[in-house]
Formats: sequence, C-alpha cells, structure tokens
Amino acid sequence: MSVRNLLFCVVGIALAAWMGVGRWAFGIGGDLTFWYVPLIALPFALLQLAVVHRLRVAERRGRPIGRAVYVAMAVAWVCAIGFGFTVPDSVNGELVSIFSLLAGESQLGMSIALCNPFGIIAFCGIIAALIFAAVAARDPRPSEDDLLDAAEEVAMVEHPLSR
Repeated sequence: MSVRNLLFCVVGIALAAWMGVGRWAFGIGGDLTFWYVPLIALPFALLQLAVVHRLRVAERRGRPIGRAVYVAMAVAWVCAIGFGFTVPDSVNGELVSIFSLLAGESQLGMSIALCNPFGIIAFCGIIAALIFAAVAARDPRPSEDDLLDAAEEVAMVEHPLSR
C-alpha cells in the first residue's frame, strides 16, 4: 500500500470517528452518539475504504487517476469536519453542538441548519470520489480499430440452409 493510500485510510477513518464521536472530545457526548456511529460514521468509513481500494486497483493496473477523485474527497473531508462541528447531541435533555458550545447557545439553530447540508455534501462527495475511482480503475474501452480487427478474425459461418 502506498503512503498516499495509507494516509487516505487514516484520514478517512479519523473523519468518520470525528463525525460520530467528535463531541466527546469537548465533553458534550450524549445519547445521539449511539445513532451517529452506526448510521453516519460507519458508512462514511466504509465508503472511504472503498475509495482507497479502487485507487489501489487503478494503481495496480497502471491506470492514471484523475484529479476528480481528489477534489471530491477533499470536498467530502471539509464537509465532514464541518458536520462534526455542527452536529448536535443530546446532553442532559438539551441539544448542544461543538459550534454552539464555542459560539454560544444562541447559535444552536444555525448549527443545526448547517449540520444537514454538511453531512449530505460529505456523503455525496465521498460517493462521487468512489465513482471517479471506480472509473479510473476499470480497463480501457476497446477502440473501433480493435473491434474491427476482432471482427475480421472471426470467419463467417455458412448458413445451414444454403447447402
């Protein structure tokens, strides 16, 4: 495994953990963590690992990897960081996020409003990165010349009724 792919694995899993349990580092972990880990953090980590797998396949086949994979992954990572800061958790019956903890309780509504778009864009970005990586890893499409050459090699079969 290349250093780049190892870095992608580590960052992807760290960001998935940030999305699921990052609030605990600020002392505001709560009951919603038990929903966030299996429904948000685990799928994000699995998608990240799938992207790394497809990048390894592309490398093994000697296929070039376009910048779209990296751009989509960067967008996903930035939004995952934003999601971790803005996702609320239930602490002592109150919703609180890292953003509202740092900016004040009055910013909880803004935090919740930003949380959903960050999460949606993070997942769209990582899914787009997976699609781009899968396309980069597939075998090249045969050219028209290759198809015509293959057709010439196959001899025509005589129709059974023409005998």
